[in-house]
Amino acid sequence: MSKSMQTWLDEYGESHQNKLNKAIHWFCVPQIVWTVMVFMYVIPVPDLMTSISPYLNFASLACVFTLIFYSRLSFSLTIGMTVFLLACYFSMLGFESLFPGFLLTFALVWFAFLWFLQFYGHKVEGKKPSFFKDLQFLMIGPAWLMSFIYLKMGLKY
Repeated sequence: MSKSMQTWLDEYGESHQNKLNKAIHWFCVPQIVWTVMVFMYVIPVPDLMTSISPYLNFASLACVFTLIFYSRLSFSLTIGMTVFLLACYFSMLGFESLFPGFLLTFALVWFAFLWFLQFYGHKVEGKKPSFFKDLQFLMIGPAWLMSFIYLKMGLKY
């Protein structure tokens, strides 16, 4: 039996109670998503993909599969995650055009720094990151943050 979105969010929230850890997650999780998108984006694509669309690459494909994952749990959150992933994607393209040749280097260094902060937050929390229990929690982290945005806006997820 698969878990509901609320069950996933509740389980994720169990190891994210400390205020500092929560603040670190608000800072890091969206940017980690961005850096992972960069890692997918820089993988060379076959000519067939680029002949279909200049936006068809491994990052855009990963976004589609990510949204399929979310759609099985919450249609409403899938809408918010679509907006977020589009913002990540186009900001990544913007970064690349502003700083040609620097995208991957920046993402690698930033990714390492962000994960250092994440592990520090969990040290303060006194609990291991949720993804040690189940790798799917790596997908739940961004949705967990989005759920708080939805609550603030009075939207159901």
